Amino acid sequence: YEQVRNDKSEVNWLLIDYEGPRSDTLKLTATGTGGLSELKEHLSDDNASFAYVRVSYSNDRESQREKFVLVVWIGTNVKVMRKAKISVHSADVKSVLRAFSIEVAAKDKDDLTEEPIIVRLRKAGGASYDGV
Repeated sequence: YEQVRNDKSEVNWLLIDYEGPRSDTLKLTATGTGGLSELKEHLSDDNASFAYVRVSYSNDRESQREKFVLVVWIGTNVKVMRKAKISVHSADVKSVLRAFSIEVAAKDKDDLTEEPIIVRLRKAGGASYDGV
């Protein structure tokens, strides 16, 4: 978490998965430096996961911003009981990964396309100089 938050670190995402199909224990399973596109490679349709991502974008030529996104991933093949429990576990995860600008609920990798997420971050950030 601290590595993702540290702008001097190249690590810009982390992934938290359940230890097993019947387990309610969460564990860190991956980190990376390739942003949302790399994170998507680690998501499975059979898993429910949480991810924390640092996204960099420009509002204009002079400003570079970094914002944080909490991703709640529920793959298309996740069983009903896991889907029900993830809402309870979301509160626990949010108590640890507190500092984020937006939450993205994703069930398909297309839900994690960078451009629409940046548009949401700009809106959440308040300062927008390009009419978004």
